[in-house]
Amino acid sequence: MKRSACLIFNPVAGQGDSEQELAQIRAILEPEIDLDIHFTTEEISADQLAHDAVQRGVDAIIASGGDGTLSAAAAAVVGSDIPFGIISRGTANAFATALGIPDTIEGACKTILQGGTRIVDTATCNGYPMVLLTGIGFEAETVEKADRESKNRFGFLAYIIAGFKQLSELQSFDVEIETEDKVISTCAAAVTVANAAPATSVLAQGPAGLIVDDGLLDLTIVAPANRAAAIAATFHLFQTASTGSPAERNDIGYLRAKKFKITTEPPQKVVVDGEVLGKTPVEIECIPTSLKVFVPLAQEELPPPEKLEGLPNLNIQVKQTNESFDS
Repeated sequence: MKRSACLIFNPVAGQGDSEQELAQIRAILEPEIDLDIHFTTEEISADQLAHDAVQRGVDAIIASGGDGTLSAAAAAVVGSDIPFGIISRGTANAFATALGIPDTIEGACKTILQGGTRIVDTATCNGYPMVLLTGIGFEAETVEKADRESKNRFGFLAYIIAGFKQLSELQSFDVEIETEDKVISTCAAAVTVANAAPATSVLAQGPAGLIVDDGLLDLTIVAPANRAAAIAATFHLFQTASTGSPAERNDIGYLRAKKFKITTEPPQKVVVDGEVLGKTPVEIECIPTSLKVFVPLAQEELPPPEKLEGLPNLNIQVKQTNESFDS
């Protein structure tokens, strides 16, 4: 008997012809998988479709769209034993890249047909599901500037263009970061908390070598003094991400923890997996080994990294605490 799978398809994702893309997916998958195809609309979200599929007891759930669609659909599968397939057709395709999944339709479909899986961490941010990252400050403002029209026109370049526009309005803010054992107070222009992130998500690359199944979240603080320093810091993060080395600038800090509670003054916009979702404060918590994802069979399991912490000269104040988040 064929396997069954619910295919959740976002028809407005990416820049291609969605009808041709769906036809290609069906041509590759349907000879071996009985596809139950559902489309996202303005009224029906990917997470709703995925929740319904879980209730029906399908063998697998496959999502096709941008990172927002994939993140929303994955949320319904968290904590279950249902494998999750990723066919990226978005602007950034960060989720697939972070997990080593091909971002072409053919490559992604072949990965699903091979049947290899890996169990990875997910997280929540103020109750919202998070598979990639939460950006506070600069990144959130940049994502908001990269609207659908510019993404359709320029693709991934839309984020770069928006980032350069945002540099002209660069503003720092006071931030307090609470973990299980300390409270850190400093000033920053961007704070990023990542569960998984490709090298192109440069503002998440302070510690570098992000691991998707280590049970920890990676926080990067970027505190440039001016626009020139911001450009230099971004370029440095891109370089260190490419080599897998931690950042070594005095205006970049990083640490790892299972939970973060972050407050800012003034309140800052927050983006979660590419979607702007309110403002600070936020509480972000890792959910270890909670999502089974189809990955290429050749993908090797990497050992958890050492617990890195790099808090250089950022005018940081650190206070040790044994208080719980609920106190």
